[in-house]
Amino acid sequence: MPADWLWIPVTIWAAFAQTLRNAAQRSLTDTLGTLGATLVRFLYGLPFAALWLWLVHRFGGYALPAPTAAFAAWVVIGAVAQIVATALLLRVMAERNFALGVAYSKTEIIQVALFGLVFIGDPISAVSAAAMACGTLGVLLLSPADKARPWRALLTGWTSRTALVGLGSGAAFALSAVGYRGAALALDGAPFLVAAAFTLLVAQAIQTVLLGGWLLVRAPAVIGRVFRAWRASLFAGFMGAAASAGWFTAMAIEPVAHVRTLGLVELVFSSIVSRRFFREKMTRREMAGMLLLVAGVVIITLRR
Repeated sequence: MPADWLWIPVTIWAAFAQTLRNAAQRSLTDTLGTLGATLVRFLYGLPFAALWLWLVHRFGGYALPAPTAAFAAWVVIGAVAQIVATALLLRVMAERNFALGVAYSKTEIIQVALFGLVFIGDPISAVSAAAMACGTLGVLLLSPADKARPWRALLTGWTSRTALVGLGSGAAFALSAVGYRGAALALDGAPFLVAAAFTLLVAQAIQTVLLGGWLLVRAPAVIGRVFRAWRASLFAGFMGAAASAGWFTAMAIEPVAHVRTLGLVELVFSSIVSRRFFREKMTRREMAGMLLLVAGVVIITLRR
């Protein structure tokens, strides 16, 4: 498959893996807390990220890239923003049901397009804008602050605490995505696969040190619980690394706005998980929102 199209199946895989990771992290939040469950995806994902880079290097025949100052700046921005985004997302999911909690974070698709245009010059075409508009309207229908009056909530519901936390999560995810694409592009001359794998490993190492160190000083008991929950945490870490490997690879090929719009397919996966494992049902309004999300995914995928 040509690299121009490879980002599509890679993104779908990343969305699927992220759905499983979110479900695993949600199950850990009660025992580990929000920050403990956030640390799990970085700490337990780090060995898998290292293994992925080794496999790419060993069997792909790629030389390891030489990091630059620009790479270091971008990867730190992406790593720190992702810590904040993940913690806010888990807080949202703890307050509302699983599918709608994930939906709030998807406001990032508009924000990531703007950040990508401003910071790294990724263009926004009319077709891409239409896809993002469909996706955003779908998110709004999926996650109103007032379920009894959803259309009024579309206009007035964004001032609620849960909505603001969700918007903050989306903004942080957008900044993180732009940071990671900027980091991969800063590795001049590196093939996209090794650039993505190298960026992933460095980012997860930074996140493990920063968040793990903070918890070690401020809440050492949480670190102990994270290690005791290693069986469940290994699965969350593996799926987190698998999802991140997919996102990083896709974003090394394609502008982040396109990747994140197609990544809305995660909401379809999360609704299945929501119904199957958490016994949560979707209303007709939520189904309409899901159809708009699918329309956005189809447009961004077939825009060429």
